[in-house]
Amino acid sequence: MSEIMPVDAPPAAKANSRTLKRYGIAAAVVALGIVAIGTASRLQATNHLREVAAEAAIPVVAVVTPETDIKGNVLTLPGNVEAFNTAPIYARTNGYVRRWLVDIGDRVKAGQTLAVLDAPEIEQQLAQALADYQTAKANQQLAATTAERWRALVAEDAVSRQEADEKAGDLAAKTALAEAAQANVRRLQALHGFTQLVAPFDGVITSRSAQIGALVVAGASAEPLFTVSDTHRMRIYVRVPQNYSAQVKTGTSANLTLPEFPGRTFPAKVTRSAGAVDPQSGAVLVELQADNADGALKPGAFAQVQFDLDDGGTQGLRLPGSTVLYSINGPVVAVVDDKGKVTIKPVTIARDEGRTVIVSAGVEPTDRVIDSPPDAIQSGDEVKVQAATATPAKGAAHAG
Repeated sequence: MSEIMPVDAPPAAKANSRTLKRYGIAAAVVALGIVAIGTASRLQATNHLREVAAEAAIPVVAVVTPETDIKGNVLTLPGNVEAFNTAPIYARTNGYVRRWLVDIGDRVKAGQTLAVLDAPEIEQQLAQALADYQTAKANQQLAATTAERWRALVAEDAVSRQEADEKAGDLAAKTALAEAAQANVRRLQALHGFTQLVAPFDGVITSRSAQIGALVVAGASAEPLFTVSDTHRMRIYVRVPQNYSAQVKTGTSANLTLPEFPGRTFPAKVTRSAGAVDPQSGAVLVELQADNADGALKPGAFAQVQFDLDDGGTQGLRLPGSTVLYSINGPVVAVVDDKGKVTIKPVTIARDEGRTVIVSAGVEPTDRVIDSPPDAIQSGDEVKVQAATATPAKGAAHAG
């Protein structure tokens, strides 16, 4: 058999084979590049998410700077203004209003007539009582004459002593009846006198319900016909929280402000204290008195009372009450340094004024104190300050 010789491929086929190889290598390189780019993008996104999560884990806080308590010795509380004396005038007898002589706002003197009542029943009873008294008086006089005659006859032995004693006893009985009739007359005269309503003291009429022809019924359960108020001095009643009760004592000065007199103050002074804490309000009731020569203070008015407290000369720092945390070791605040690190500092609260507190020790005027810190915050924690430093509201203490 003859040997078969290999046939060489044509040159065109060899060229096509090399081109395909180049394309395959290029496609593989592109695929590897795409895979590398995707992997790098995913790694970059993962690192970014980690950075965002780490940054979000740092809490953002607002801070305040302690303020010097310039007005730390002033305590402002609401108070009720009352007249020095107030008397509701009721009818002491039944009747009808014949006329009234004064109206609200009128100034009256002690004993001045305010109104006159018609009481026909009392008048008739008084007339009958006078007649009964006259009858009893006549019977007494007759019994006295009889007893005197029988006493003379006993001396002459014309009658027995027993009969004379009976006449003397009859005189005593008639005398008692006359005195009872006279007492009844005086009682009815007093009731008739109540038909004129008079002012018990100098003052001003602050209410009037009397109307001509209206029926009035005796007794305090009915509506008062008038109210007379003595306003030459005023009483102001204030409920002082227990933590200030030791500083607000008899003789403490105060100033009153009323909404109808902006910019004007009325001096007052504490005159007495209840000396007991009301278990419902946790406050001590104190009374102040203020002069009211011009009549500017009105009974029933609402006033703001500013007390000048004796704080022993100490001057603390004022902080919002929301900056204080209460731990098992006492009140603390969270302070932030320039690097955002937190330090927990114990503080001493001199006065708690509700919205603000006066701190006597524990913080410095330059400290940045976190407002409304989280309960779980600890020393060494990292935080970010949200805004510029703010200061708490100025002004006097407000406790209610």
